[in-house]
Amino acid sequence: MSERKVLQKYYPPDFDPSKIVRHKGPKPTGPKQQTVRLMAPFSMKCLSCGEFIYKGRKFNARKEHSGEKYYNISIFRFYIRCTRCSAEITFKTDPKNMDYTCEKGAIRNFEPWRDHSEKEETEEERLNRLEEEENESAMTKLETKTLDSKREMQIADALDEIRTRNARNERVDQEDVLETLLDVKDESQLEREMQERDDDEAAKRAFRTDEDKFVRRVIEGAEETSVQARPSATLPEEVTRVEIPSFKKTVKRKRDLGAALGIKKRAKPLV
Repeated sequence: MSERKVLQKYYPPDFDPSKIVRHKGPKPTGPKQQTVRLMAPFSMKCLSCGEFIYKGRKFNARKEHSGEKYYNISIFRFYIRCTRCSAEITFKTDPKNMDYTCEKGAIRNFEPWRDHSEKEETEEERLNRLEEEENESAMTKLETKTLDSKREMQIADALDEIRTRNARNERVDQEDVLETLLDVKDESQLEREMQERDDDEAAKRAFRTDEDKFVRRVIEGAEETSVQARPSATLPEEVTRVEIPSFKKTVKRKRDLGAALGIKKRAKPLV
């Protein structure tokens, strides 16, 4: 069995390297091509057999420089073959619209989200469009600046009004403040006096009977002394006796339930 990795080769004694035939063909002309692996950038239909090639299908393609540029951005061309009839299909990059354009061998499928009304604009049209955009941006900046200046003026007016109000409040004299405080005190004192007067009238009405007689509270043991001390005092014709409720704590006596049941307790022996 021969070695898998040959480190040296055997040349027979009669080996003549001049007899080796080398096929020399014409050198390839045109742009240099290289083989790349890519996916179809869009869905397309082959014009030869009608085969549909979906977006994302992988191909071994040939890539070359088309010699065109868009603002110093190179445009490349790719060659692929139809998966059914092996017809050649070419498409190029489109840096202007950030897309690809189908060039030969197939047509691109309809895509409703794309703007099909786009057209190639000339340099003059492009310059005019850029100038219009600059003018619109300048007008927008001017409107924004005007609105900012109006807002600043409103803020300044509001601050001036606040400062004026604060200065007016600071110029208030102390005498005015004292007079205001005294007026408030007088009003509170009058209200207090009126309240006391109303309380006295309510108490008088509460201590009169239906017959317009005074109710007097009489304390036992102190009635005779009070009468003797003031013999000349005139008492009302009838004195209603009012009992004063007592809140003294009383101990309730326990009932002897054993005596009710006939149980007699033994007397405790004296020690």
